[in-house]
Amino acid sequence: MIYFFADDHFGKHCGKNIFGSLPQMLQNQITFYENQFDILENSNWPDDCELLILNMIGNTCNQNHPGPAAEIRLKNYLMQGRNMLLLHGSSAAFWQWDWWRQLPGFRWVRPGDPDNVPNSVHPVKPYNVRICKVRHPLICDLQAMELPADEIYTELEQVAPAMILMDTFISEGVYAQCWETITPWGGKLLNFLPGHCPEVTTSPALINNITAMINYLCKQA
Repeated sequence: MIYFFADDHFGKHCGKNIFGSLPQMLQNQITFYENQFDILENSNWPDDCELLILNMIGNTCNQNHPGPAAEIRLKNYLMQGRNMLLLHGSSAAFWQWDWWRQLPGFRWVRPGDPDNVPNSVHPVKPYNVRICKVRHPLICDLQAMELPADEIYTELEQVAPAMILMDTFISEGVYAQCWETITPWGGKLLNFLPGHCPEVTTSPALINNITAMINYLCKQA
């Protein structure tokens, strides 16, 4: 079973749009929750979880930051060497936990960061997402994307070694948009940033890329 937890992302419903646009065969393998983080805390989801997907930022969208019970379950899941897919701002899914902030390769930094790191920013403009020159088995299944005006996540903090698979070049600089990092317990963690407005989160190229990432991580499980 694949578990996919999302917030409503300020009414944009990014995770819900992505889930609803995935191939039906893949949807049938996914249990999707929006704004239901009590499941993270009060269920035994790690017992049958083949892959965990997140599209959420802790303590936003009128949702409480997941608590200690969720932290115990998630850390136990990761300590088994399991894989994760973090979409959009999910490097900040559990930003109040000290160990989590050191995990995701690059992290979206919230205002009031506990480590006093300047917050990340997201200019809004059209942009292209490029495939990087890197030897990685996922590269042949990814598509470059030409996207309409949308949030571009920039100025993230690098917290762990990462292999950048996709990036974007805008006037402010070059910024990673997809990367893989290995957790301290040997699991693969993919981050994929693009995808905020509905036109982007339902676009064929973005859905192709997320589908490829899910299939890759499931094969590596």
